[in-house]
Parts: sequence; C-alpha cells; structure tokens
Amino acid sequence: MGDLVRSLEWRGQALLVLDQTKLPTEEVWLELREPGEVAEAIRSMRVRGAPLLGVVAAYGLALAAIRSEAETREELLSDLEEAAELIRATRPTAVNLLWALDRVLARARTAQGDVEAVVEAVVREAQEIAREDEELNRRIGRHGQALIRDGDTVLTHCNAGALPTAGYGTALGVIRAAGEAGKSIKVIATETRPLLQGARLTAYELLKDGIPVTLITDNMVGYVMSRGLVDLVVVGADRIVKDGVFNKIGTYGIAILAKEHGVPFYVAAPSSTLDLGRSSGDVVIEERDPEEVTHVGPVRIAPEGVEVLNPAFDFTPMGYITGIITEDGVFRPQELLEHYG
Repeated sequence: MGDLVRSLEWRGQALLVLDQTKLPTEEVWLELREPGEVAEAIRSMRVRGAPLLGVVAAYGLALAAIRSEAETREELLSDLEEAAELIRATRPTAVNLLWALDRVLARARTAQGDVEAVVEAVVREAQEIAREDEELNRRIGRHGQALIRDGDTVLTHCNAGALPTAGYGTALGVIRAAGEAGKSIKVIATETRPLLQGARLTAYELLKDGIPVTLITDNMVGYVMSRGLVDLVVVGADRIVKDGVFNKIGTYGIAILAKEHGVPFYVAAPSSTLDLGRSSGDVVIEERDPEEVTHVGPVRIAPEGVEVLNPAFDFTPMGYITGIITEDGVFRPQELLEHYG
C-alpha cells in the first residue's frame, strides 16, 4: 500500500487544505486563516466530503476563536455563533458539518475560565474531532473488510476515501482495509458527473495505494453488473436518516441496479453522519450551479440557454441497502435504527 493521501493540516494559526478542484493534475494547498475563507473553500467544493466538512467546519470555529478580539466570554461566544452561521449556510445536506459546529459551540459554552481558556478549548475540540474521524474510519474499515472476499471486485461511486475525511476514508477505507488484510481485490470506480470526483479523486487515491482500479462512465453501471463484473457495492454517505441515505447524485440509480442484479449494496459512514430523528422529507437537497453541468472545466459542452437541473445528492430508501457499516459494526437497516435509535 502507498502513503495515505492527506487532505488537511492544522498549523496552529492557519488550516492548510488540499484544493480538491485541482486534482489530479495539480496538488495545490490553500492556507485558510479566517472563517470566511473556510466558508468559501467549502462552498466552492475546494474541500468536500461529509466527514471532512465536519472537521474543516470545526477548524473554522477554531480560527474564529483565535482571530477574535473579544475581551469577554460573552463577546467571544457571539463571535463564534456568527462564524458558525456563516459556515452553516454553505452546504445544507451533509449533516457532519452541522454536527461539528454544534459540538464545538457546546464545548465553548461549557469551557471554564477566561477568554483565553475558551479559545484553547475550542481549538482542542476541533483537533479532537479530526483525530476521532481518522480513528473511526479505520474501525469502519476493519468491520467492512470482512464483507469482501479474496478476489472480489468492488464498485464505488464518487469519492469516499482519505481525501473527503481526516484520513483513511469510509468506503475506500473498507477497500484499503481489505488490501491491508492481504486480500486481492479490484475496484470499479464511476466517473461521478458532473464534477467527476470518481475520475479525478477516487482513481487518484487508489492508484497511489496500488489498488487495481477500472474507471467507467456513470451510465455503464448496469452493463458491468449484467456481465457479472461486480461482487458488491460500497459507497459513503452525506446523511443517513431513518428511512434511507443521502449520498452523491447517482447513488440511488446504482442501488436499484444492484438490487435488480443481486449485488449486495453497502453504505460506509461514521455515526456522526446519522440523523435518525429525521426522515427524507425533512432534508434539503442542495442545488448547485448550472455551469457544473453545461461545462467541463472551462469548456462549454451544452448550448446557451438550455435549462439545467443540478441536485448534488439523491436519496436511497433503506429497502435497497444491504447493510450500513459504522465504527460499531455492520448493521441491517432495522438493526441500525435499533442500535442508534
């Protein structure tokens, strides 16, 4: 296995993040020093992926605390609330971002001592969220790799690896763990229109890991399943509610095809992605810029004036999901509700 790809680094006064819009042709690191810069990096998809959004959001509040000129605890808490609202407004669907902001704000409110002590508590909480994320991903990998047999081919959609997490990955963490266990495995990665995270990022990560990967276009999934080329599907998640899973657009179609062809369909995600008090009707699906569809990079591929629909996510009902892999184990949908509900 190759060196693990890293997507961020905390420097004490700044957060360094890998600009994922530049990959795989360039590795460009952004130095973020203000919560507004963090919000823009999230909004522009320079950082993306549910677990990473939570970590980066937490560090955004750490930067807000460090930059604050507050003289009292009340003023500092007000500055943190303002920064949290700025970051909260960037991406409405992924629950990890909201979870991390709420967790850091709760820590700030309960921290004992003066302004300096609260700032220190906020920074430590952000660092702990990052540390926990990588540890949970490795536990997800250990549980999930048992589902993969030696010689299997795994299909994955979008990018749920080390890049969209603090390290190791969720769906790709399962694949990595299988490789580390000595299993000979292959991966089929979908390109993931319109931003091509599968082509640009998943293929990039797996090649660095030395794991054999074959790239297909999104509309080839039915073909490869009908030919018996896929043994199981493993994807990540942006939010898991009581009746199903929100993930990158295209996931629902893959789940339908998997069920039709008798291919097990698994979701890998940390428990911070669970939002089991809500159902699918409660969640806003983010609509993104039409130019993501009408253009590939700077090149227009569609005629001027065409109407565009560009939801970033879709919803897969629990009936299409074989199991959900968290840091606590592999659960059938009803077992998940019983364990975490």
